[in-house]
Amino acid sequence: CRTVSPLIEQAATDLAGRLKVVKVNVDIAPGISRTFGVQGIPTILLMIDGHEVSRQIGALPARTLRTWIDAQLNRTATFPVGRPHA
Repeated sequence: CRTVSPLIEQAATDLAGRLKVVKVNVDIAPGISRTFGVQGIPTILLMIDGHEVSRQIGALPARTLRTWIDAQLNRTATFPVGRPHA
């Protein structure tokens, strides 16, 4: 999504070493969207060790999006590595 993409890229820059961003074009790679159950664009998945720990569907204002990212990173920082988190 053109609205969210620059915000996510900025978060990746600001949080280098804590956050790695991978963007997927669902038109080019529909199999990936099926694998992760993406039904709305944009969908932002936060994953740790290949396991989804949080999901945000739809565009958010910059401050709200950054607050969500920070909260999820802080929340998941205390989970053991290698296990899925709810």
